[in-house]
Amino acid sequence: MRKLVLFDIDGTLVLTGGAGLRAMNMALKNVFGHDDGLAGIPLAGRTDWAILSDAVARVGKPLDRDLLETLRRAYIENLATEIDAPGRGPKAVMPGVRELLDELRGREDVFVALLTGNFEEGARIKLDHFGLWHYFSCGAYGGDAADRNALVPFAVARARACGLPPLAAHDVIVVGDTPHDVSCAEAAGAIAVAVATGGHTVEELRDTRANLVLPDLSERRTFLELLD
Repeated sequence: MRKLVLFDIDGTLVLTGGAGLRAMNMALKNVFGHDDGLAGIPLAGRTDWAILSDAVARVGKPLDRDLLETLRRAYIENLATEIDAPGRGPKAVMPGVRELLDELRGREDVFVALLTGNFEEGARIKLDHFGLWHYFSCGAYGGDAADRNALVPFAVARARACGLPPLAAHDVIVVGDTPHDVSCAEAAGAIAVAVATGGHTVEELRDTRANLVLPDLSERRTFLELLD
């Protein structure tokens, strides 16, 4: 039976030195004229759509489709520049990621895709910067739904369109670095793998209902045992 492995991006595959935060703050300033529009808004593990919804609510406006598209375009334009800046904090591919992706790509029983809160264009900008975009032929993105828990069906449908046969829920594995990723997997009946390469410790992630918790993806033997 084939497995569908869905990877989160920020904190799981890469860290971007705050490029996404800077680009989204700039987009909010472009549209509303206010600095630091994301101050105090939770970011980790959430979709870009949900984050922007909170930011727009602060200025007393509804986030309709037109405004969402305006903000999305401004964000993507800014991110294309900010991704090349040194930034603050770590900016790197997480430990073990390239090696694991290479191994999974060589297996006929595994299909690799994305499940991320990033808008699709933002996902591409981030992963292209680190030379990782080519590993992923499809996925579910932050423009598909505001609620991250709704994203697994989008990812499964797109994998099916790419030729993956029908899957049982337990043949889908969601890999992420936050409790939101675990909840997303649980909502779809999928397997959750949590990695402590973002803002949560191994101990914090063990308090979730994750099926497997790893310090990072260099523990690929343990990860592959789960697949088998």
